[in-house]
Amino acid sequence: MAKLHVKKGDQVLVLSGKDKGKKGRILRALPAEGKVIVEGINIVKKHTRATQRVQAGIHEQEAPIYSAKVMVICPSCKKPTRIKKSPVKKGEKTVWVRACKKCGELLDK
Repeated sequence: MAKLHVKKGDQVLVLSGKDKGKKGRILRALPAEGKVIVEGINIVKKHTRATQRVQAGIHEQEAPIYSAKVMVICPSCKKPTRIKKSPVKKGEKTVWVRACKKCGELLDK
């Protein structure tokens, strides 16, 4: 199981592939596979059979992409950035949280 540098809800920029340069929000993280599902990125067509819940036809949905192909966009400086771990005091404990490498602002509030 791999540890991912991105989390569900993060705004990301796609670095490579057919959707290079596009931005989207992470809908789901799959740490066991090292992949993420990004809103509006890597759209594939899926042929579905009719069930009580789903109508038959060809539906478009997002497919997973490797997490190494995405870069977090910092919410404060609005730039794609790598992340660093910063110590934050919570009571008597020190917790390491994700921070922007460019501006130093915390990503995890």
